[in-house]
Amino acid sequence: MAKSEFGITVMYRILKKAGAARVSDESAEELRRTIEEVADGIAKGAVEMAGHANRRTVKGEDVRMATRHYRI
Repeated sequence: MAKSEFGITVMYRILKKAGAARVSDESAEELRRTIEEVADGIAKGAVEMAGHANRRTVKGEDVRMATRHYRI
C-alpha cells in the first residue's frame, strides 16, 4: 500500500467528532482512501483551472471552483 498523505489518527478523530461511539480500523482506512481520492480530483481540477487562466500558480479561487465542479 502506498504511503498516505493523511494520518489515520485524524480519520478516527473526524469520525468520533461526527458522533461515532466506536470506530473500526476499516472505516478509518476507507474514510482516508475516500478523502484522498476526492482531494486528488479537486487538486487536478484546480490545476486545470489555473492552466485555463494561463497561470502556473494555483489560487484559492481555483480550488473553490474545482470543488464546485467535482462530482463524488
